[in-house]
Amino acid sequence: MPGQDANQGFTVAVVGATGLVGRTMTQLLIEREFPLDEFRPLASGRSAGREVEFAGRPVRVQEATPEAFEGVDIALFSAGGDVSRALAPEAVARGALVIDNSSQWRMEPDVPLVVPEVNADDAATHKGIIANPNCSTMQLVPLLMALRDAVGLERVVVDTYQSVSGTGAEAVDELEDQIRARAEGRSPEPRVYPHPIGFNALPEIDVFLDDGYTKEEWKVINESRKILHLPELRVSCTAVRVPVFFAHSEAVHVETSTALDAQEARRLFDRVPGVVVVDDPSAHRYPLATEAAGRDEILVGRIRRDPSVPDGRGLAFWCVSDNLRKGAATNAVQIAELVSRRGWLPPASRRDGGDA
Repeated sequence: MPGQDANQGFTVAVVGATGLVGRTMTQLLIEREFPLDEFRPLASGRSAGREVEFAGRPVRVQEATPEAFEGVDIALFSAGGDVSRALAPEAVARGALVIDNSSQWRMEPDVPLVVPEVNADDAATHKGIIANPNCSTMQLVPLLMALRDAVGLERVVVDTYQSVSGTGAEAVDELEDQIRARAEGRSPEPRVYPHPIGFNALPEIDVFLDDGYTKEEWKVINESRKILHLPELRVSCTAVRVPVFFAHSEAVHVETSTALDAQEARRLFDRVPGVVVVDDPSAHRYPLATEAAGRDEILVGRIRRDPSVPDGRGLAFWCVSDNLRKGAATNAVQIAELVSRRGWLPPASRRDGGDA
């Protein structure tokens, strides 16, 4: 890791280590060669005692209790809001930096909500907790940042097409079961979702609110505003669950402050770290969930002017990203790299060195 002493390592805990995102976080710590002295997998009492594989060896999962954070430098949380609410302050009290993947802390005024490619400096303001954005927000804001900086943003309308892995392993199993049931001539039975997700699309993610929007849709709206430092940005979202295993897709329509043509938008997007432009409709080349799955990049294509917006200030595009990787685990590990490299860990866990 740039700026990191090769002999310097950290104690990193993964809370929710047996879940889909937790397992991906563990994998990414190895892939990205994060400097570790100790890897500490934590989970609920019912999962404690199980083993997870780390760098080719089994590591026993400990129960996530306040005492389990003693000596931890960085705690990556992906175990739901209730666990984060109960245990994140306990980890902070013991000197750890918490990077939380739930929605529990995202909109708290004194908790930075960070996508390193967009607002890395916000991480320096943390008071022990840094929030990881919603997966749909994550893949959207680097693209909006490029437009914000070049031509300004007035309005964003985004429709998401979200894979079942965003709900968890049980939803992945349910989709597999329903595909099998249909092939065998049986009626698929829903367990995780209110209706069958196999061969279907459900415009309901998270709970409905009194205004008719879902909580998921408001996450995209409010989190985008916070990350982009545009609290008055006009944003609307419709979130849809689709029968795809991995990677979320989004159709985005943007009204910019000044005119922008599609070719310039492609150049802007191509300069954003972690973004890959896939945009050759004549060859049927555009971002696909099957191509984004297992990758860290955000794929963007179908970039075109939106003629419904006057004066050349309308743009439409399609973007896809792996919701378990950049949409969750990769971004969390990137934040860990950022704060450790720049010396932004809490005093109790800060190491010497780095490029602070």
